[in-house]
Amino acid sequence: MLKKISKLLKNQRGLTLVELLAVVVILGIISAIAVPSIGGLIENSKRDAHIANAQMMVNAAKLAMSSEEFGGKTEITLEELEQNGYLEEVKNPSNKDSGYDKKNSHVVIADYKVVLKSTDTTYLDGLKDPFDMKRSEVDLKKDTTTDPGPDGE
Repeated sequence: MLKKISKLLKNQRGLTLVELLAVVVILGIISAIAVPSIGGLIENSKRDAHIANAQMMVNAAKLAMSSEEFGGKTEITLEELEQNGYLEEVKNPSNKDSGYDKKNSHVVIADYKVVLKSTDTTYLDGLKDPFDMKRSEVDLKKDTTTDPGPDGE
């Protein structure tokens, strides 16, 4: 009996070249489908995070206006909301190194619309209520008008 088992173990073979090639082709097809899908998921999550940040800014601005600390103002900047303790530091999901432009990102008080900018990108332009926004309305591309380019022109 022991001889039969050892004989069976010696007869085992590895994968043939064709089988190995088939596995590599299948893995290539799966990765060709998965990589673009994952890229889209990451982009959508960034857009959703910008909308959530804008909604937080609106809620913080409403709280600030109810406290009468900003009475008579037509807009409140992100910098003012953070400095006065209505918001903790808001992170930019698209660019963690530079963050949002705190002086130019603001909430318009009259209709609570948000302008959300970094140094080179305007994510939300203040034309729509962030609570009614869709992710397709968030712009993740750099502004070509404010980007001087490599020559500085």
